[in-house]
Amino acid sequence: VQLQASGGGLVQAGGSLRLSCAASGQIDRRMSMAWFRQAPGKEREFVAAIRGRDNNRYYGASLKGRFAISRDNARNTMYLQMNGLEPEDTAVYYCAVSQNYGIITSQIRDSNEYVYWGRGTLVTVSS
Repeated sequence: VQLQASGGGLVQAGGSLRLSCAASGQIDRRMSMAWFRQAPGKEREFVAAIRGRDNNRYYGASLKGRFAISRDNARNTMYLQMNGLEPEDTAVYYCAVSQNYGIITSQIRDSNEYVYWGRGTLVTVSS
């Protein structure tokens, strides 16, 4: 499985972007998919995930309801709609897939649970 993230770019504070993550190779719908981000000089941070077995969605605490994750299993694609962007959202955004069909809530934010990673797409938010 290979993942390709796209949709990043430069946007002003308050603007919106929609990231996409296209998978080549079949993604079993029981696999969970997630977005992480890494800002310069900072550790990788969990952004959002959608659990495969029940489509439950999980978000990072810092996002304040501004982001929405979704997936289209027929297209093997995951999305991240980002609204109300802030300069603090500037980062490289990575998509990832977990093969742990039984992943539980306490695991889904852990990057170690994800075995497939895309190269990332840069989001820059200007003030």
